Amino acid sequence: MTSTRITWESSWDWLIRLVTSETFIYVVKRILQALLTLFLASALSFFIMKLSPGDYVDTLRQNPKISPERIEELKRQFGLDKSWVEQFWLWLWRILTKGDFGTSFVYQRSVSSLLWERIPATLVLAIASLIMTWAIAIPLGIVAAVKQNRATDRILQVISYTGQGFPSFITVLFLLVFAQVSSPLFPVGGMTSIDHADLSWFGKIIDIGWHMILPTIALSITSFAGLQRITRGELLDVLRQDYIQTARAKGLPENRVIYVHALRNAINPLITLLGFELAGLLGGAFIAEQFFNWPGLGRLTLQAVIAKDQYLVMASLVMSAVLLNVGNLLADLLLKVADPRIRLE
Repeated sequence: MTSTRITWESSWDWLIRLVTSETFIYVVKRILQALLTLFLASALSFFIMKLSPGDYVDTLRQNPKISPERIEELKRQFGLDKSWVEQFWLWLWRILTKGDFGTSFVYQRSVSSLLWERIPATLVLAIASLIMTWAIAIPLGIVAAVKQNRATDRILQVISYTGQGFPSFITVLFLLVFAQVSSPLFPVGGMTSIDHADLSWFGKIIDIGWHMILPTIALSITSFAGLQRITRGELLDVLRQDYIQTARAKGLPENRVIYVHALRNAINPLITLLGFELAGLLGGAFIAEQFFNWPGLGRLTLQAVIAKDQYLVMASLVMSAVLLNVGNLLADLLLKVADPRIRLE
């Protein structure tokens, strides 16, 4: 009995420490802020859609085979006969009470099921691009800083400026031309091959990875160029600090000075950019997914906007806002881990 009481008291103390910890309070605050952001984003996107002329049912009027009576029936079925405010609050109430984002006008399916099908494809592409960007940009930024004003630094700066100066759609077009010239080396269109279902589990991974090469490069080029310049600038600022000169005067190896002392302090601003970088990749995915026929959230949202499929558009934008908030929260928590001196409050 005494042992059980001690265990219960220990668990209770642990729970109190968790709830009152700085990290827990910060995460709760950010979640509450995110809920307000999601509400405002969904309301803004809904009323902007409504301000545009016409709706999904209006496109059906052009079909002479659909009678006016059927048009009115569809308006009642989709709730388009109600006022804007009623439509929005009914949609919001269904989400809060049932977790139901509504039914897609075009696909005649639950919006939630459509999103769960597309979100993994977009996340895989964005995360792969993020890893590729950081794995290339940070080492090159370090090299450029260490070789400041030398030939290597100048070449890398030219590459960086060129990469940032190219719009995403131009990069995608160049990659499509390259894919056509090198055909069938790089597949274009879709996420998998025709015989994907017949492959082994390892073969399926290789197949998806092979289809990801060109879209990942298209997403990474602009991000890589900017991140390389930021890494170079931050590292140069740190290398001019007095404590770096002191470390060198003590006879520490140059690699230790750069990678242990300098880079550790220069990495903080880069971690801060991580959340914005993820959001930028999700935005850029619209272009890459459309050109490469990648079955992701960006392409689905674009098709929904064109068709005025309002519940699908709103749910897609809400999911994008959720991913943005999650990315920024992870960046802040990683910053706390990387530098314990930082207080989250």
